[in-house]
Amino acid sequence: MKMDMSQYLDVFLEESKDHLRNLNASLLNLEKNPRDNAGLNEIFRAAHTLKGMSSTMGFNDLADLTHHMENVLSDLKEGLLEANSYVVDTLFECVDRLQIIIDGIESGTRVDADNSELIMKLETIKSGNYEAAAVLENELPTIEPGESTSINDDNVFSFNEYDITVMKEALSNGYSILHFKIGIDPDCMMKAVRAFMVFKTLEEDGEIIKTNPSAQDLDEGKFDKEFDLVLLTRADVSNLADRINNVSEVKVMASKTLNLDALLTSGTSLRTENKSEVASSAATANDADNNKKAHKIKQTVRVDIDRLDNLMNLVGELVMHKGRLEQIGATHKVTDLNETIEQIDRISTDLQSVVMKVRMVPIEQVFNRFPRMVRDLAKELDKEVDFLIEGKETELDRTVIDEIGDPLVHLLRNALDHGLESSSERVAKGKPRQGNLILRARHEGNNVYIEVEDDGAGIDQDKVIGKALEKGLITAKEAENLTREESINLLFLPGFSTANNVTDVSGRGVGLDVVKTKIESLNGEINVDSRPGQGTMFRIKLPLTLAIIQALMVSVKDEIYAIPLTSVDETTMITKQDIKMIQSQEVIMLRGNVLPLFRLARLIDLPDDLTEDAEMYVVVVRKGDRQIGLVVDTLIGQQEIVIKALGKILAGISGIAGAIVAGDGNVRLILDITTLF
Repeated sequence: MKMDMSQYLDVFLEESKDHLRNLNASLLNLEKNPRDNAGLNEIFRAAHTLKGMSSTMGFNDLADLTHHMENVLSDLKEGLLEANSYVVDTLFECVDRLQIIIDGIESGTRVDADNSELIMKLETIKSGNYEAAAVLENELPTIEPGESTSINDDNVFSFNEYDITVMKEALSNGYSILHFKIGIDPDCMMKAVRAFMVFKTLEEDGEIIKTNPSAQDLDEGKFDKEFDLVLLTRADVSNLADRINNVSEVKVMASKTLNLDALLTSGTSLRTENKSEVASSAATANDADNNKKAHKIKQTVRVDIDRLDNLMNLVGELVMHKGRLEQIGATHKVTDLNETIEQIDRISTDLQSVVMKVRMVPIEQVFNRFPRMVRDLAKELDKEVDFLIEGKETELDRTVIDEIGDPLVHLLRNALDHGLESSSERVAKGKPRQGNLILRARHEGNNVYIEVEDDGAGIDQDKVIGKALEKGLITAKEAENLTREESINLLFLPGFSTANNVTDVSGRGVGLDVVKTKIESLNGEINVDSRPGQGTMFRIKLPLTLAIIQALMVSVKDEIYAIPLTSVDETTMITKQDIKMIQSQEVIMLRGNVLPLFRLARLIDLPDDLTEDAEMYVVVVRKGDRQIGLVVDTLIGQQEIVIKALGKILAGISGIAGAIVAGDGNVRLILDITTLF
């Protein structure tokens, strides 16, 4: 009877994705450092674990492919194979196939994949080895990953949660949990090979879930005369023992059936952070010597992102009602409320801070997928690229993280295709053959800056203007008056592309306007800095979070609006006499600089009837590298606001980023400075 493992599917998918990320990263490192044994061990461990999990869950196509990958990886570790370009490319193809299969499992559209072609390539790689490879070729079974445990009658295994759930399901379906202690002849010259043969024998009738020492140590022969393992099987213990004893230079030293209930009730068999461990740590903390040896146990838990979103919404409601409470206290002058309001303010601020930190995740989750993409694209374009990533630890709100991946993919592909020259072109220009591509992230105030920089040819201003004229995006008269900055910004016009040929990389008319639209939908900005012959940098500015922000509240006529504080540089007061006209544009002089003025009332189509002698407030906001003055009637003050979406019908209105529900119950609009003009 087949075990029903569907209830463990979520755990399998999460762990499988982690192993695939490790495989991609380790293979990239192996390609750069073919003799890196630590990297090979990491790849081997990930493949072992993935194979074991897949086999347990019944995904035989995954298990079979990883099994053949292990054969090649084993020869690489033994030095029987060289990690050349063909070998690494084949392993990358296998990882891609594993990703496709796992994606199919997750989406529910999975069918058993035909991996015969890949398996044939892996077998071809093995068959090309020199004669020493034949020693292991027919004796190399698969070893499941184990963890360091002490296995004897006085101790218990260290099982994790996944092990426990698998064993429970196995017992419910008539399987036994067997523990074998295996001895190896002291004179044996190939201990690792004998261990492999034992595993191959046992896996014909069961599934090995634990070893001591670890699978990696067994594979490298790093054990003395014996090792231990735990097997899930329906076979008879004595029959299995006889078959193991038939292996040359191997003997079963001891065997027994493990009692899972006894392991669970003992409390020491679980490798989880439970109350007994915490209590034990607290008891020993009183002893100074023991306290020095104690290690702090970090507890983690996986939480559905929808629950975090709901929690953020609730905190947002609390912030809103806190503002209402403050307004009631001020309006009715209820002094008894003051202390309570201060306490609620402190608690809600702390709660908001905690929720924000919980939602923050390292941008590394996005960045880690790019090295493989850059490597493949560079090979496709026949370019030599040194790809550097800086600031992977920078944290962003989960909602921003989920949206920023596609724009970065486009910018990186754009840099590789348009920015960096070919090796021959670089040499002809006196540059190093290898181009540099840098992806960096950093915090700055309440914003995160992400930069994509290359040391390629830079942006050809004349070529950009020529393409814009050719596509009818600008007129010849407009082209004559363009500054370099304005001409480069033509790259962000819809339909703009400088590619001469349509390829898989670029040239399909879907240009940087897609990137700009996505960034602005996240309340962010994107700017370009390019130096002809030296390179180009795209700089993205993003808010740390999209949920709760600080805003400056202003009034125009009888309407109140919120301006995100991240866009505000300063405020000032002027009179009609301070306003000058330059080419039909109102401006003022602010500390020696010319500041263009825009009447907010006119921008949002409200009647503008300011008298000449009226004093006017100006909010100096920043749009990219430029400052602009917004003329408003009144400055109300700074306020913490909770952003609410306008809904599908009103979404995408230029100049409006969303709305808030004010403390008095009225709805106020939030201005989006980047799209207001």
